Amino acid sequence: MTNNKIQRPVKAIILSAGQGRRLLPLTENTPKCLLLVAEKPVLAWQIDALLAVGIDDITIVAGFQVGLIEALLLRRYADYPKIKVLFNPFFEVADNLASCWIARTVMDSDFLLLNGDTVIESALLAQVLNSEAAPITLSVDYKDTYDADDMKVQLDADGRVKQVSKIIPPHQVDAESIGLIYFREQGPSIFRRAIESALRHPAELKSWYLSIIDALAKQHLVNACSVQGFRWCEIDFIEDLAKAGIIFSD
Repeated sequence: MTNNKIQRPVKAIILSAGQGRRLLPLTENTPKCLLLVAEKPVLAWQIDALLAVGIDDITIVAGFQVGLIEALLLRRYADYPKIKVLFNPFFEVADNLASCWIARTVMDSDFLLLNGDTVIESALLAQVLNSEAAPITLSVDYKDTYDADDMKVQLDADGRVKQVSKIIPPHQVDAESIGLIYFREQGPSIFRRAIESALRHPAELKSWYLSIIDALAKQHLVNACSVQGFRWCEIDFIEDLAKAGIIFSD
């Protein structure tokens, strides 16, 4: 990699369909991905980081107030024709596995999957893109204690993911998922088939896509990539906006 830019085509899919009700009243009329962090929308932080590492084929799965997201793209990224929006009409009744289903036709080659509420820096993306080859690579970070809302990860002795869930018992937790996954080689087709299979069952509309990753981890298909020391922040609550503003203020 030269100047932290990739040397092969990689796409990105950003899941930004939800309203972010835990951030009310800030999200009453504004989707969570458009809230400002250090004077810039969360979505713009993500797109700018992707462009910095050479990824300009970017699909945003949007739902709540989709017109505002389209307006941001027109205003800031009109010169990037491969940055586009897919509308998820089920955003009120389904979770993010349905957003993955909406974007499944994009999953035909190597791609990054990002949660729409995770602010990241380009150096973190470069770390993940340079990670050891695997069908699926889960980006993880470490801390001393994990709370109920963290997406917890258990690793095996070789650093592969054993399970990923919010309800892993504390004594089994080794890391947390930051909301960024890299699919390559056969990983995209494996994930796409798993999504299509899962959503044949109506109950799975309420599932997170990480339930699929958890199942695939049990087939030894998921590696972990540490992003410890790199800047990122998940925006779930109002206080997270202040934290992200401090982290990304420079």
